[in-house]
Amino acid sequence: MSRSWLLRLVIAFSFAQGAVSMARPAVSYRALALGADERAIGVIAGVYALLPLFAAVPLGRRTDHGRCAPLLPVGVVLISGGCALSGLADSLPAMAVWSGVMGLGHLCFVIGAQSIVARQSASAEQDRNFGHFTIGASLGQLVGPVAAGAVIGGDMARTSALALLVSAAVGSVSLTSLWRIEHPVPRAAAGARTKVPVHRILRTRGVPAGIFISLAVLSATDILTAYLPVIGEHRGIAPAVIGLLLSLRAAATIACRLVMTPMIRVIGRTALLTVTCLLAGLLCAGVALPVPVWALALMLAVLGFCLGVGQPLSMTTVVQAAPAEARSTALALRLTGNRLGQVAAPASAGLVAGIAGTAAPFVMLGVLLVAAAGLGLRAGRHPAAAGRAEHGARPVRTTGHLEKRPRVNDRSGR
Repeated sequence: MSRSWLLRLVIAFSFAQGAVSMARPAVSYRALALGADERAIGVIAGVYALLPLFAAVPLGRRTDHGRCAPLLPVGVVLISGGCALSGLADSLPAMAVWSGVMGLGHLCFVIGAQSIVARQSASAEQDRNFGHFTIGASLGQLVGPVAAGAVIGGDMARTSALALLVSAAVGSVSLTSLWRIEHPVPRAAAGARTKVPVHRILRTRGVPAGIFISLAVLSATDILTAYLPVIGEHRGIAPAVIGLLLSLRAAATIACRLVMTPMIRVIGRTALLTVTCLLAGLLCAGVALPVPVWALALMLAVLGFCLGVGQPLSMTTVVQAAPAEARSTALALRLTGNRLGQVAAPASAGLVAGIAGTAAPFVMLGVLLVAAAGLGLRAGRHPAAAGRAEHGARPVRTTGHLEKRPRVNDRSGR
């Protein structure tokens, strides 16, 4: 089966993520120009993450019982609209509202896109396809902040508004790649779905581990982006160099996802997930050490490579562990965990930094990632997970909505 749908999805995700990655720093600069202090900036950033929490599970339920593709253009419209209206806003409450709209749009797009990848990929292809899908996010995260920095200049009020309008235009480009993304779904198959309770999904072996691994990896990426400039300021590293170091980290993540399939083939997905989380934890703690810039660059390159594994494999972990009729809801719960991490991790990092110094958040991240490695190893050793991996080695024919898969003993948590 042709995978042109996946290529178009990656392209669309690159532009959507690029728009968000460009808009988020521009929102902060725009808020500063409107007189915001650090607390107001934190509230505006928090609304981006908090507002979608209430919509994640209902959107996942809706996607489990119907088509995924309609969420994609809705997400793009909300992203672009939120970006544009943030650029036109002239008050901080309005900035907070449109930041939340932008976050909701990003959530819609990601839930729809991840559900399409899960639904249209055979079990043996899910690691590869999720890895390729997340390249879109990495490309957007690589280019977006650089583009924002290029547009925002001396007149912060004017240039930050311009950057937000540009980001709206960038996001709208996604619409050009969203044709025929989803395979047709038989109406009978779409309508005969049972509603799996959230508590049952969360109690399924492997789902909590996948959610925690995703949260840990995303928290590491966010805090690294936020606190590496602080480390640079304390060590006398120029902002331009810090920008290059962060770009190096993002480029290494993309490189990892390009070669993830052969790595899984050689050492296995459980070993790859465990080793990369463990190594990432040690490297995060190592960032706290007063090493020279060349050593810091090497550490960040390896760290970026390791962090590239966690997100796509956590998606596969959640999809393969969850009940088949609730995969989109399980992915939505994973995204809910991500959003909670985006709120709690920076707050915890700020508290730790205030007590123990600016290097302490990296030690905290190290502990979090080591714990994620332990959970990944434990989930991978579970007999049900091993059975699913064995089934995944054979091609699984898809019906357009659900895979025809062997029944698994009820004692496995399914």
